[in-house]
Amino acid sequence: MTAPPASGRFITLEGIDGAGKSSHIELLAAWLRTRGQEVVVTREPGGTELAERLRDLVLHTPMDALTEALLVFAARRDHLLHLIEPALARGATVLCDRFTDATFAYQGGGRGFDLDVLRDLEDWVQRGRQPDLTLWFRIAPASAAARRAAARAPDRFESQDEAFFARVDAGYATRCAAAPGRFVPVDASAERAAVWAQIEAVLTQRGLG
Repeated sequence: MTAPPASGRFITLEGIDGAGKSSHIELLAAWLRTRGQEVVVTREPGGTELAERLRDLVLHTPMDALTEALLVFAARRDHLLHLIEPALARGATVLCDRFTDATFAYQGGGRGFDLDVLRDLEDWVQRGRQPDLTLWFRIAPASAAARRAAARAPDRFESQDEAFFARVDAGYATRCAAAPGRFVPVDASAERAAVWAQIEAVLTQRGLG
């Protein structure tokens, strides 16, 4: 697959579990729709029938880091082919809860998996496709853990210790440093309205609203 020219916009939301991405993605979608945009909301792993089945395996079945990475990229391939690329081609704005930055942060940073292998998989699967904008929800791992504990039963990632999430956060920081024009850090420790104000300001400044 070669990524075709896209007339739509591809925006991703990233951050450790408990950072608040999911609680803002629908708010962001509604804000964009009031401005006349077609908006597609999706997630990774997931977004298509096959990718959702692979997501269930990744979140709930014990496996090593290579198997985990291969399943995530297999899901991403199907997601790109059948949802993301068609939506961008028709001019839609795609909002995705996680994308490849999460793989580098979780499998690369958290699991300590070989970054060169991840880069090869990224090249093979994406053929240059990257988000136009990545909102990186930053929060201290201890604060995120408290939010998760109050919200839901943990999956096999959410049940990891604070040290794991510190490594994940460092993985995100490395990706941000490599693509500072694409990444925008968001202070996710703030109150919900303040977090939204940051997001709205970024989109307005970049002419995305």
